[in-house]
Amino acid sequence: MTPLRKRMIEDLQLKRYSPATQTAYLHAVGQLARHCDKSPALITEEELRRYFLHLTQVRRCAPGTLRVSLSAIRFCFGVTLQRPWPTLGLLRPGKERKLPVVLSQEEVRAILGRVRVPVYRACLGTIYACGLRISEGTALQVGNVDSQRMVVRVRGKGNKERQVPLAQPTLERLRSFWKLHRSRPWLFPAAWQPRGWCQEGPVTVDNVQEAFRWALRESGVAKAATVHSLRHSYATHLLEAGVSLPLIQEILGHTSPRTTAIYTHLTAQVRAQVIQPLDALTRDL
Repeated sequence: MTPLRKRMIEDLQLKRYSPATQTAYLHAVGQLARHCDKSPALITEEELRRYFLHLTQVRRCAPGTLRVSLSAIRFCFGVTLQRPWPTLGLLRPGKERKLPVVLSQEEVRAILGRVRVPVYRACLGTIYACGLRISEGTALQVGNVDSQRMVVRVRGKGNKERQVPLAQPTLERLRSFWKLHRSRPWLFPAAWQPRGWCQEGPVTVDNVQEAFRWALRESGVAKAATVHSLRHSYATHLLEAGVSLPLIQEILGHTSPRTTAIYTHLTAQVRAQVIQPLDALTRDL
């Protein structure tokens, strides 16, 4: 490991960035170094400018990819190397506004019903039932479940902790799975993965994603769903059930209400309001 990489990792840790963000930032800076064929410490501002032009004009990176690259390179040069160059303020990645994939309750049951491995079934079921990100679900520990108050303590983005409501059926399923392994501290231990009998720690994100993809194919649900679609579906289903938007925002751990407001466009009630006027408009075409 180079001294610069070590210093950047330490800076990221001091800033309390999540492990996933650290990995993404290091990868983005590594791509810059490989493109210029030199250490970032030796890259000039002009070379950095040409690299951004390469990302936008040649590679035509998606706005999300550009945002990660820009944030990572800003951190490396602005924080670790202490070079806040004007070029770092030039790039403005466009914003994407994509509606998330939302599954119906029947589709959720169809997919989760195809998950055969107990640890993946329990993990994915909890991710949906508590509206978790995949990294939050896999990292749950036995001590996070408070059966007296019927909540689950979750550590999410930015190392922020929140509490999410725990349904009785979910608690019963977690207790049944716990009786199978009784392995602290992880609620979903890696030792129960088919390819991970000797591993320590929780189940891996990659394996949970693969289990979901396999179950999606087997279920016959023809949507481009991912594990994160379970979280989107959870929020939409709560909204359809009459739960207030501010409460859903708090449960999901969203900082801005605008992030949660996207689900108002996805509910069955919204679609129902449009159907009757639309039928009248198109009846005689």
